[in-house]
Formats: sequence, C-alpha cells, structure tokens
Amino acid sequence: MNFNIALVKGDGIGPEIVGSAVRVLDEIASKYGHSFSYNEYLAGGAAIDETGVPLPDETREGCLASDSVLFGAVGGPKWDHLGGDERPEKALLKLRASMELFTNLRPARIYDALKADSPLRADIVDEGFDIMIVRELTGGIYFGERGRRDGDKGPEAYDTESYSVMEIERIAHVAFQTAMKRRKKLTSVDKANVLETSRLWRETVHRIGEQYPEVELSDMLVDNAAMQLVRNPSQFDVIVTSNMFGDILSDEASQITGSIGLLASSSLGEGTRGLYEPIHGSAPDIAGTGKANPIATILSAAMMLRYSFGLEREADSIEAAVEKALCEGHRTGDIAGEGDRILSCDEMTDVIIGYLR
Repeated sequence: MNFNIALVKGDGIGPEIVGSAVRVLDEIASKYGHSFSYNEYLAGGAAIDETGVPLPDETREGCLASDSVLFGAVGGPKWDHLGGDERPEKALLKLRASMELFTNLRPARIYDALKADSPLRADIVDEGFDIMIVRELTGGIYFGERGRRDGDKGPEAYDTESYSVMEIERIAHVAFQTAMKRRKKLTSVDKANVLETSRLWRETVHRIGEQYPEVELSDMLVDNAAMQLVRNPSQFDVIVTSNMFGDILSDEASQITGSIGLLASSSLGEGTRGLYEPIHGSAPDIAGTGKANPIATILSAAMMLRYSFGLEREADSIEAAVEKALCEGHRTGDIAGEGDRILSCDEMTDVIIGYLR
C-alpha cells in the first residue's frame, strides 16, 4: 500500500525527531511491503523566517492533500516578541482548524522499565496504567465568545463556554468506539454539578452510550478526576472530556508516566486523515546536539499507522520495538538514571530499528 505523508518538521528539535520517525517508517515499509512518500512543508518559526507567516498557504494545502501529517514541534524564544496571531504556535491551531480535526487522542501508559521514574508512590505505580484520553478539540471555552468590558467592579474579561449537541455527539462516538477497541470502559469527565454545558454533555454522552451497550460508562467530576489520576490511575481505560478539561487532564496524565519525551498524540476529524505529533515542545536549547528523545515522535508515527492507515500489525511492531528498547536499558538523556549509558537521538533510533528487524 502507498501513503502520502506530509512532514512538518518545525523548529528546534523538530527536524531531528521527525527524521527519526521517517527512518522507522521506512523500515516498516521495507519489512511489510508498503510505500510511504513524503512531502516537506514549513510551519512555525521556520516558516516565519522564510515566508513571514507561521502557516503558509502551501503548507495548509499540502497537508490537506496528504493522507496524514507528521508534525514535529514549533516555537522558541527567537519568536517570543511576536503577537498572538503571528507566533509560531498559531501554525498548529490554524492547521487543526483547516483540517477540521475535532478529536485529540493522547495515550498515557507506564512502562515497566520506567516505573521508578514516575512521581507516584511505588505501590500505585506497581498497579500499572494504560489510559487513552479523548479530548474534544475545536469547541468549548477556547473557541467561545471572549472579550473585555467595563463591569460593576471596573474592567473585566470574559470567556464563554459553549457546546452544541452535535459537537458532543461526534466526540462521544469516537470515545465509545475507542473503548470498544480496548477494555470497554469509558469515563466521561465533566462539571455537571455547576456548569450547564456539562449537564448537556452528560445527557448527550449517556444517550449516545445506549448505542454501545458493551461499554461500561461512568461519570466523574473533573476535580475528582484530577485527584483520581494521581491516586489510582489504573482504574481508567478511556476518558472523554471537553477541550479545557482535556487540556489539563492530559498534561497531568503525561507527568505521571515519568517522562514527557515518550508521549505521542493524534488529532483526527471525520475521515482517516489526521495530524500526529509528540506532546513535548521544540526544546531549542538542545536542538542540533543529538540529545533529543525520538520516542514520542516514533510512537506518533505508530498511531498514524493505526488510526489513519489501518495498519494495526505495523503499529504494534513499532510499539513493541520501543518497549523492548526500554526494557533492555537503552536510554536518552531525559530518561537516563545514574550509571546509564546515554544514547543520542540517532543511536536510540538505530536501536528501535534493530528490534524491528
């Protein structure tokens, strides 16, 4: 099978980690008889330097014409002086909007080899956890009406939370379908004791749940969910929640795994095309030094194979190779302990490819 992949390497360590993921994809293509073609596009600070805008039309059009997008990272202190719409990070938001991506999938699991690196107590970590957070990506307070005005107490600012039934229905279907492929357990997180949007959210999720009788559905208030993630993360399988709550909870979940350098994510819409990226930043302080950890981007490529291309066996093989590398004690600097030999970005990629073979 042939797939056309848009590469948006971005800034900082972006070119290095995307390059590692491409090497792994090429190994997959060779091993399983596929063909991946790549087209590179500028975004973020690199695009600003070259074209004056964070997301050139060529990049947007190229990504829309692709089967999926592999994204590195954007941003850095070089562009911190720019205004909001001119900043490198705006490229990602505009690209998500152009591609009509309303779902963010972010897995958070603890590897046996890295349990000691988790900030949680050993007895909690020993239970293990493997969570998939399904976050609504294009609605809610981040996209509602906002502004500033004069109020009774002087100048004030406001941001409006709003959700339609349609927006909730479509993310609920994604969450239930995701749960069906895993352990068939779904936790819907809201603030229904206070917010009217959350009450609509809960009503709608339960109605959609009637179409998925095999999935065990439960509700949890967001403040309790934040507590339970650090108290007993093993209780969760799939979590579905709104844009803002998902933003916060997925970052919390990333921290209890022990390293942000291992975590992938995908953003999806109605079709199979998606945008895949590591959740860490551009790390400009280590760009070009070989210190970057490529694993999150390699695992993002595995998610692309699974969710956009339907290549389950190939995705499984990448994930197994990463786990084998970690179990055998291979480490980049961000996950190394005392006495560990530290591998470069390229060396870690070599190890993973070796296990793929």
